[in-house]
Amino acid sequence: MKKDNAQYKSYLKVLREELVPAMGCTEPISIAYAAAKAMELLGKLPEQCRIEVSGNIIKNVKSVVVPNTNGLKGIEASVAAGIIAGDASKKLEVLSNITKEMKPKIREYLLSHPIAVVPADNDMIFYIDIILQNGDQWSEVIIEGYHTNITQMKLNGKVLFQAERTENPDNNFSNQGLLNIKDIVEFANIADIEDFREPIGRQIAYNSTISEEGLKHNWGANVGKTILKTYGTNIAMRAKAAAAAGSDARMGGCEKPVIIVSGSGNQGITAVLPVIEYAKELNVSEDKLYRAVALSDLVTIYQKTGIGRLSAFCGAVCAGCGSGAGIAYLHGGGYKEIAHTIVNALAIVSGIVCDGAKPSCAAKIAASVDAGILGYEMYKNGQQFRSGDGIVTKGVDNTISNVGRMAREGMKSTDKEILKIMTGH
Repeated sequence: MKKDNAQYKSYLKVLREELVPAMGCTEPISIAYAAAKAMELLGKLPEQCRIEVSGNIIKNVKSVVVPNTNGLKGIEASVAAGIIAGDASKKLEVLSNITKEMKPKIREYLLSHPIAVVPADNDMIFYIDIILQNGDQWSEVIIEGYHTNITQMKLNGKVLFQAERTENPDNNFSNQGLLNIKDIVEFANIADIEDFREPIGRQIAYNSTISEEGLKHNWGANVGKTILKTYGTNIAMRAKAAAAAGSDARMGGCEKPVIIVSGSGNQGITAVLPVIEYAKELNVSEDKLYRAVALSDLVTIYQKTGIGRLSAFCGAVCAGCGSGAGIAYLHGGGYKEIAHTIVNALAIVSGIVCDGAKPSCAAKIAASVDAGILGYEMYKNGQQFRSGDGIVTKGVDNTISNVGRMAREGMKSTDKEILKIMTGH
């Protein structure tokens, strides 16, 4: 790979597209973004609202706190926040400018205006269709595929914007099909740090800040603090606790932004914080840290490309494997060490399911980071899982492909059953 070729430029573009700021869990924030955009079109306070959403949106919004709402949860709260106080121009930071005075108005609107939530009658994994109505005037915004991908806007039935339909809107990002482990490692080795200093630096800064918040104060189930209190402060525990604490705060409604990876703040947190902790322990250079974080991010994104933005497969698994790869890199590992770390980690935790965004995500993150670390330690000790051991097959890319197939195809029915359980059906 050369720095001036198309693949190098594509890898840089992937990082720039994926590493964007978001405040709050990205699914409720996506709903708030749609509501704020529809409010912008309507231009007046809606008397009633209707929102149609896919099952995975219901699953990921049900139990998580919407930031800047004084602890409100759920789809209706996300809609109300977007209508009353959202700034659509800020996209995934749509709720970041809410003032103290606005917060009670969100609850007032929620209690006094009907907001109908309807399960989407389609097969889309990520789908939001919101209609706001005032008298005989109405606006509509549709988001498909990923969190900010508006595909249609209407006002009083007139189409104001219509995106060109694609078979899979999730694939609108820069050619992620070019990703593979060998080239990701080479990219991490040869990249000019200045080419990704801004997005990686921002990820390190933002996600470290929310992790510190999670370790200092009471958020969610306090998984990060519990790990340190129970198991001590060796480097492996600090790495797990740092990542878990970031999720503790984020799932608890902390009003600090994070840098997301593959559309997920929890994955952005998991991919970077363990790598930061190991970089401190090993006293490596800033240059080495940035390369390791870029590698972790790309390994995470690569795995998620075959799975999709949302599924029954816990995305923290991908990010935990990514951080394990980053940790192997910090220790001087090359392609061989990193490939074995990833395969070992995937063999350990690929059975973790996603049952929505909520405080237990922090514990799943800790388990996934542990698998990433163990995956590397196993290789150092001459141990590995081999082809034929379950879903493991010869070649790291082939194993990643197997996991993607299992998550994307094999877990479709699992996803539906999880949603039924969560909604009491």
